[in-house]
Amino acid sequence: MASNTSPRWSRPLSMLRQFIHMEASGGLVLMAAAAAAMVVANSPLAQTYFTVLNSYVFGLSVGHWINDALMAIFFLLVGLEIKREFLDGQLSTWSRRVLPGAAAVGGMLAPALIYIAFNLNTPETLAGWAIPAATDIAFALGVLSLLGSRVPMSLRVFLTALAILDDLGAVLIIAVFYTADLSLFNLGMAAVVLLCLIGLNRFGVAKLWPYLVLAPVLWFFVFQSGIHATLAGVALALTIPLTQSKGRPDDAHSPLHRLEHALVGWVAFLVIPIFGFANAGVSLAGLDASILTGPVPLGIAVALFVGKQIGVFGAAWAVIRLGAADLPIGATMAQLYGVALLCGIGFTMSLFIGVLAFPTSPELVDSVKVGVLAGSLVSGLVGWAVLMKAPREAMPVTKAA
Repeated sequence: MASNTSPRWSRPLSMLRQFIHMEASGGLVLMAAAAAAMVVANSPLAQTYFTVLNSYVFGLSVGHWINDALMAIFFLLVGLEIKREFLDGQLSTWSRRVLPGAAAVGGMLAPALIYIAFNLNTPETLAGWAIPAATDIAFALGVLSLLGSRVPMSLRVFLTALAILDDLGAVLIIAVFYTADLSLFNLGMAAVVLLCLIGLNRFGVAKLWPYLVLAPVLWFFVFQSGIHATLAGVALALTIPLTQSKGRPDDAHSPLHRLEHALVGWVAFLVIPIFGFANAGVSLAGLDASILTGPVPLGIAVALFVGKQIGVFGAAWAVIRLGAADLPIGATMAQLYGVALLCGIGFTMSLFIGVLAFPTSPELVDSVKVGVLAGSLVSGLVGWAVLMKAPREAMPVTKAA
């Protein structure tokens, strides 16, 4: 019998499986890095930990080098994933975008509204409304990996597609709402470099080194322009060629795939764990109830745990009920609800946006960390428990001939 998987989709799905496996493994490393940061920040090494992060190297603190430069590599990978999935993967048609797209939108709106509700009476903290909007794909897939075969592959693909759309939303939010005063000169120079990169793409340059030579130049001008420097990574990614031939996807030697494959291990096992270790550490010494129950940490924690499940599951249920999309193959509604709970793990992007939202207030950044860690931890544990107990789809019974 012929396979029901067309050649057009077999390779992208295989690549997505490899990506999911890498992200899941990286998620386990990220969990360890976050736990280590909390231990170090509350140990005799705490002073050294915070001193190193605040020490300056070439005009920037170590923390800024991590958040502004190292994370640009993470955003480069995010941009590559977004481009690949939209042009040649699981998000390349509207029918494939409906379910994760609706879930992603719901999963961004509901948490933002809940955070705003908690902070209406404190206008100075409203800038953090986007903190609970994003899902940490590595962390969430790491939890899913602990469940083994209890969760069908279709739900892992759904979660990955949703998180990629979430990341796209977060990138747009950062670009629009967390941009400082603009330097028109540096913005213009960044535009010139970007036009050069687009020109390389248009002229069919398939070698990666010309793009990578211009990458630090683009990062420098974006950094100086007032737009957050990590967005240079996304801009670079969109110019990397994804070569395609009519009727078939691009081959394994496509520049985009070569760069993505070269980066994914480094990002999963080095870049994100370093970011997690540098940003998850918060000293619990002297913390009082105000930092635990204030509008920022409480708003974030409730938005991640309650808002994500309402937004993601509610939107997914609605489009399935309306017949606009189908439930992922082999999954049950209870399993879909469990995955919606895991979307409340906001860690990486939430911490990143928290730093952007309150750049001059270390106290509020600590409150962000408490809220993100609490909301993500509860979402992960409850999501894992629901998926452990959720009934799985019954296997079809085949009659004997």
